[in-house]
Amino acid sequence: MPGKQASLVNANADGVRLDVWLWAARFYKTRSLAKQAIEGGKVEVNDAAPKPARSVHIDDRIRITRGIERMQVRVSAISSARGPATQGQALYEETPESREAREAAREMHRLTGAELDHPPSRPGKHSRRLLREFKEGGR
Repeated sequence: MPGKQASLVNANADGVRLDVWLWAARFYKTRSLAKQAIEGGKVEVNDAAPKPARSVHIDDRIRITRGIERMQVRVSAISSARGPATQGQALYEETPESREAREAAREMHRLTGAELDHPPSRPGKHSRRLLREFKEGGR
């Protein structure tokens, strides 16, 4: 494991690439997905649009948008190696405002019944015919 330790030492001295840090902190499954999110404007560092190669340092503020979920975190540690989820969560601290906003959005999503719009099963033959007639204007 000397290779991993050497990369951690270098990462701690100079910082680490943003896309690598997001991958190591387990926000994205692959580094290329992290890079796409950064290039797509889904990630901000210190209220600015970064490039994937931007160095991340301790105390940087990162705002991440994944689907309808928005998080604002403060970098508390730097690593270029991906480890278990507990190790990834130790790399950042979510701000209390961000946590409250996420919980409120989750509760609002639950209360509006957004997940309940789907029927319990697929439509049968008769129902499909009725749907087709409805969509085509009821000949």
